[in-house]
Amino acid sequence: MPSTSRFHKYNLLVLLILAVAGIGYFFLTPKQNKIEEKNVVVVSVGDIEENVTAQGKLEPKEYVDVGAQVTGQLQKIYVQIGDNVSAGQLLAQIDPRIYDSRVQADEANIKNLQAQLLAQRAQEIYSKQLFERNRELLKNQGISQQDFQNSEFNFKKAVATSASIEAQILQLQSTLTGDRTNLGYTKIYASMDSTVVDQKAREGQTLNANQQTPTILQLAKLDMMTVRAQVAEADVMRLRPDLPIYFSTLGSVDRRWQGTIRQILPTPEVINNVVLYDVLVDVDNHDRQLMTGMSTQMFFVLGKAEQVPLLPTSALGKRMRDQDNQNGVAYQVKEVTAEGVQEKIIHVGLRNRRFAEIRDGLVTGAKLQVNARADDNKDKKNKNPSTSAPPRL
Repeated sequence: MPSTSRFHKYNLLVLLILAVAGIGYFFLTPKQNKIEEKNVVVVSVGDIEENVTAQGKLEPKEYVDVGAQVTGQLQKIYVQIGDNVSAGQLLAQIDPRIYDSRVQADEANIKNLQAQLLAQRAQEIYSKQLFERNRELLKNQGISQQDFQNSEFNFKKAVATSASIEAQILQLQSTLTGDRTNLGYTKIYASMDSTVVDQKAREGQTLNANQQTPTILQLAKLDMMTVRAQVAEADVMRLRPDLPIYFSTLGSVDRRWQGTIRQILPTPEVINNVVLYDVLVDVDNHDRQLMTGMSTQMFFVLGKAEQVPLLPTSALGKRMRDQDNQNGVAYQVKEVTAEGVQEKIIHVGLRNRRFAEIRDGLVTGAKLQVNARADDNKDKKNKNPSTSAPPRL
């Protein structure tokens, strides 16, 4: 009986030791495994695209403001917004009566001067004949010297008067040309095959073209549109002409329009102390789905690769600039192996906010330890009330 009691005590002690070991394993080992799994990422294969994003606005690539070049009342507009027009088509008519009367007055004045010129040329011929006859008579002393000089004076005066009338006719012809041009400006024609996209003036409105050109209509070619995107100065140096892009609109987020950069304008626009540069992209619009003023989300494609090894950017460590090479930029990473965590240098190519393309240093399936970012540590520090600065009053 005593031996049985000792046997039960021995079994109870063994069970107690196993229970303590199990509890320790339950509370310690799983917790460590969870921490390791949370902080480990795996190299996988996938597609990656590096791009610059920006907001943009759509506008016609070719458009023209049709204005009035003469002052007057707008009598008639022959088109409406949305109409397709051809080059040379009559668009609007300004009251032509004032300019028509000026043309008629110029023509009448010219005819009057032309009649005066005919009479004066007849006088010029008569004065010339008298001068030549008196010159012959003077040789034989048939007339006095004074009579000869008078005939010479009258002849030269007749020639000068004819020249003066001719100059007046030329001046009036120039005025007539200008008045005829202004009369032609009362009829406004389309300068290109296009669509009427806006109307600024109304029939019966008086247009004053003396100080500035008043706009009547706006014409635009809608088969080709231009996206004007504003790119921050930190990103614009990464762009270049002919770089491929794609964009979507608010009304059609599932459709992508393709294009290339046509031009990067050199003069920036400063908005709220942010320096922005306009980047122009042309896009085909024969289906007329894109309209003026639409907002776009732009993606400038700096590079892309398909089915390449990818690493989450959270695993990238210290930047090793002195070890960059033709394969890419160098980073220090921590690889998790059977022997433990090992630091090594890798080279990455394309990179976006989530992933980086691995050029060398790692293989698919490799495990890496996630690195704590300086920004994360800063956020944690700011969340601690004891270390945060007091608010300014």
